[in-house]
Amino acid sequence: MSSPRTVRKDALKPLWRASVLLRVITLLFAAGVVLAHAGEYAGTALAWVTIGAMGLWTAATSVYYLRRSKVALWFTLLDLGVCCAVMCVSRLVLTHEQLTVLTVPLVPTVWVTAVVAVGAVRSGMLGGTLFGAVVAAFNYGVRGYVDTDLTRDLVLLVGVGFVVGLASTTSKQSAERLAMAMRAEAATAERERLARTIHDSVLQVLARVRKRGRELGGEAAELAELAGTQEVALRALVAAAPLESTENGQADLRPRLQVLATDRYQVAVPATPVLVGECVAAELGYLVREALANVERHAGAHARAWVLLEDLGDEVVVSVRDDGVGIEPGRLAAAEARGRLGVSRSIRGRVAELGGTATLETSPDQGTEWEIRVPNAGGNHG
Repeated sequence: MSSPRTVRKDALKPLWRASVLLRVITLLFAAGVVLAHAGEYAGTALAWVTIGAMGLWTAATSVYYLRRSKVALWFTLLDLGVCCAVMCVSRLVLTHEQLTVLTVPLVPTVWVTAVVAVGAVRSGMLGGTLFGAVVAAFNYGVRGYVDTDLTRDLVLLVGVGFVVGLASTTSKQSAERLAMAMRAEAATAERERLARTIHDSVLQVLARVRKRGRELGGEAAELAELAGTQEVALRALVAAAPLESTENGQADLRPRLQVLATDRYQVAVPATPVLVGECVAAELGYLVREALANVERHAGAHARAWVLLEDLGDEVVVSVRDDGVGIEPGRLAAAEARGRLGVSRSIRGRVAELGGTATLETSPDQGTEWEIRVPNAGGNHG
């Protein structure tokens, strides 16, 4: 099985090969056109020199596009400039009458359509459309007039750029989805292997400690509860989806919260991935851990907590609620006055850095609830 990196690298190779082949075929066509009109040009020798230059540039670009794993934007712009310059040479090769009659094509003729395909493969629909428009504009300029036939060429060039660009964009997206699927498959296989190993060793030992500790009672019962908590946490860690990120730096927030589930803490997440920036995912995971740590420290020995993740498209909402003893009015302000800035800095401060808001609702014997809202401009918008 190919690696995800190889899949992404090879995604556009068929399109690059097609653009190179198109350039070679159109070069042969242009040479045939010059041969057919050789005796009619004002500068036949210059026409053949131009064909020779086109051949050298075709060879140079073919080697570059087929051997490079990532094509530089500056080279495609240079390619566009060379093609437009070759079109301009036609004003020195053709007579004035030939320039004003479409039955005699410019020296490069359809050879310049290959650079439109190059722009589309490299930069998608926008690049293909712009390259097509530039070539069409030079076609107008070299001919020196505008008519229906030249406008038809404009439509064809822009249309080809748009369609090939659409194919390029679709290929990139398909390759990224395939790479993600391959990463998920590899991570799932590794997680299942670890799950079998852990189940046959660690989990069985923890289950035995919990059972025997409860039977003995006393301090052993306390150890049994700790063993039970770690057993549940370990099972949740093994069962959670793998932590991974996409090529554009996004990550699924769900597994970062699912691993926090225990027998006391329940985590509810959507069925579909909740994609946020990788740093945002890491920060939100830390914030929820901090909130649950506060439940452990302050809410009471038997307090339970519930974590809810919601994806609203343009923002992500994470709620952490517990049924503990709550917080008395003024307690947070008094703690901050004494220099204990855990809540204000660890939660509110971090959320503010993400451009979001953190709201705390609490009262004595009514538990607490944090609602964290963070904007997500690059997330799912269905």
